[in-house]
Amino acid sequence: MRRAKITVIGGGFVGSTCAHWAAAKELGDIVLLDIVEGMPQGKALDLMQSGPVERFDARVTGTNSYSDTAGSDVVIITSGIARKPGMSRDDLMATNLKIVRSVTKEVAAASPNAVIIVVSNPLDAMVYAAFKESKFPTNRVLGQAGVLDTARYRTFIGMELNCSVEDIDALLLGGHGDDMVPLPRYTSVAGIPVTQLIKKDRLDAIVDRTRKGGGEIVALLKTGSAYYAPAAATVQMAEAIIKDKRRILPCAAFCKNEFGVGGHFVGVPCMLGRNGMEKVIEIELDAEEKKMFQTSVDHVKELCAWVDKNWSAAE
Repeated sequence: MRRAKITVIGGGFVGSTCAHWAAAKELGDIVLLDIVEGMPQGKALDLMQSGPVERFDARVTGTNSYSDTAGSDVVIITSGIARKPGMSRDDLMATNLKIVRSVTKEVAAASPNAVIIVVSNPLDAMVYAAFKESKFPTNRVLGQAGVLDTARYRTFIGMELNCSVEDIDALLLGGHGDDMVPLPRYTSVAGIPVTQLIKKDRLDAIVDRTRKGGGEIVALLKTGSAYYAPAAATVQMAEAIIKDKRRILPCAAFCKNEFGVGGHFVGVPCMLGRNGMEKVIEIELDAEEKKMFQTSVDHVKELCAWVDKNWSAAE
C-alpha cells in the first residue's frame, strides 16, 4: 500500500511544527521545503531522529527543490511573512500575495492532483489566490482558519469552566479575522448548551477574545505569531483528507450557493475526505448571526477584490 505524501511549504515555525505533528501521527512521508539552503534539511533530520524516542515511523525529507515534492497528496502552504505587533492580517497582503502566487505555481506543476491547504495570512485572500493561480477545482483548495479559531474558542471556554476541552464542541463561521463569527448557540459542553453554563457577559468576553486570539499572541511574542495551534489545526485537516475520515470541520471553503455567499472562500463547516472538501454543511442562522456573517463575508470579498486588482503586479 502506497504511503501518503505530505509536503509542507515553508520551514519556519508553522511549517516545521506541521511536519512535527504529521510525523508524530504517522500520516505518511513528509517533505519540508524552504528556500533557505540547509535549514529544511537540518530540521527534517532532527525531526526524524526524534522518531526512536517518541516511537513513530515517518520519513521526513528537507529540500530546496520542488521536484522532491512531486506527487504529493496534500500540500500545506505556510510561506509568507508573519505578523508583528500592531499589524493586522490584512497588512501582509502585498508581500504574501507574491509569495503565495509563486509557491502555488510550483506546487500545481509538481503535484497536479494534490489537495492544497493554505495557512498564509491574510488567510481568506491567500486561499483565493492559491485557487486562482493553481486552477485546481474548488474542492481541492482549502484554508485553515476555522479549526484554529474554534480551538481558541474551546480553550477559553474550558478555562472559564475549569473543565476538559475534550468535552467542548463549538462552531464558528466567517473570515479569519476580527470579524469572525463564533456561535454560542451551536456551542455545548458534554451536550449541555454553553449558554446554560456561562453568563452572557462572560460569554461575550470569550467571543471577543477568540476574535482577537491571534493578535493577543502576536503582542506577547513581539517577534512573531502563533504556530503550535495553527500547525495542529492544519494537520487535523490533512489527517481527515489522507484517511478519508469525512470529518466535519470549520474551514475556509468555496461557497457558491451555500449560505448565500455567491462564489467565495469563507469559513464554514464542511466535510473533509479523500477529495478534499466533500461538501459544505449548511446550518440555520438567526437574524443577528446572519448580519455578523454577512459583515465577515463582505470583508472577504473586499480582500479578494484587492487580489484581483493587484494580480498582475504580484507576478
